[in-house]
Amino acid sequence: RIIHAILAGKRNPRQLAALRDPQCKQPEAVLAKALEGDWRQEHLFALRQAVELVEAYQAKINACDAAIAAQLATFDDRSDGAPPPKGRRPRKDRNDLSFDASGALFRMTGVDLTAIPGLAAPTVLKVLSETGLDMTRWPNAKCFASWLGLAPNNRVSGGKVLHRRTTPSANRAAAALRLAAQTLHHARSALGAFLRRKAAQHGMPTAITATAHKLAVILYQMVRHRLPYREPGVDAFERRYQQRLLKQLTRHAHTLGYHLIPDTQTAPSLTHA
Repeated sequence: RIIHAILAGKRNPRQLAALRDPQCKQPEAVLAKALEGDWRQEHLFALRQAVELVEAYQAKINACDAAIAAQLATFDDRSDGAPPPKGRRPRKDRNDLSFDASGALFRMTGVDLTAIPGLAAPTVLKVLSETGLDMTRWPNAKCFASWLGLAPNNRVSGGKVLHRRTTPSANRAAAALRLAAQTLHHARSALGAFLRRKAAQHGMPTAITATAHKLAVILYQMVRHRLPYREPGVDAFERRYQQRLLKQLTRHAHTLGYHLIPDTQTAPSLTHA
C-alpha cells in the first residue's frame, strides 16, 4: 500500500507510514523517518516499472493457479462427500496457491496428504503430477521408492556389499520429497527425530535421502489404501530406537558369551530382551 501511495503522488512520510502492514514490527515514527527522501524522478520511474512487472507476473501466476484448479476439478471425487479434516493451521506463505489446494487433494485421493509433516499442498501436487493417483502400478511401497530412486542400490560382490548408494536420478517427484525432508530438521515429529538421528549417524545428505524414502512410503500407503496419517510423535520414535538398540546390544552380548543385566535406576523405561 505504501508503494502504490508513493506512485499515486503521496509524499508525506507520516501519511505513508500510517499505511504500513499491521504486522510490521517497526514503530510508525521509525518507518516515517525512513520514508523521508528527495523523490527523484528516475527513482520513481524505476519503481513504477518494477511494480508493473511484479503485477504482470502475479497476473500470470494467478492464471496458472486457475488452470491448475480447473484441471484438479476434473478428477473423480474419492472423498465420498466427506469434508476435509481440520488439522493444524498451516503458516501462510507468499508462494501458496490462490485456491484451496488441500481440499482439492482430499477430494482426489480421499485422504489428507498435507497432514504428513513436511508435505505442503504444492509439494504433494508436484509429486502426484509425476506419479499419478494409480498406485497399483507398483506392487508395494519398496518398488515405489525404488522407482523414485530413493532406495539403496546395493552393489554386492562375493557376498560383500561394496556400497549402498542410491541410483542417480532426475526424478522430479524424488527431488520434491528431498526438499520436503530438508524442512523437517527442527520439526517436533517422528520424521523430524528420524532425520536428526540419521544426520548424526551418517551426515545430512544421507539423512535427507532416508527421510525422503520414508515420506514416499507413507504417501504410497495413504494413497493406495486410503489410510489417514497418524503422527506417532518424537517420544514414540525414541522409545522404538532404544528398544532396537537394546536388542542389538543383547544379541552382541550373547554372541560374546555375556548376559546383560538392566539397571532399573538409570534406565527404568528399558526392559531386557
